[in-house]
Amino acid sequence: MPDKKRQRYFLIILFIALFIGGIWFLWPKFKPNLPTVLEPKREKLEINLQVLDNPILNELQPFEEIPPFEEEVGRQTPFVPY
Repeated sequence: MPDKKRQRYFLIILFIALFIGGIWFLWPKFKPNLPTVLEPKREKLEINLQVLDNPILNELQPFEEIPPFEEEVGRQTPFVPY
């Protein structure tokens, strides 16, 4: 009796292994043949630096410096409700 169970499990494992192996080796044949995508030609990049001479840019003001946080960060027990 135990030999029949062992033989049944062996056949199931063998069938699963053959199925996975078949998929593994036959998968490239089922993939669709997609055309290769060619990379477009890159043109020379030109940066126009004359934009920086615009008088509107001279009117811009820098941001104020933010002071560092001086109080204690967080709570002793964050799970206690307020």
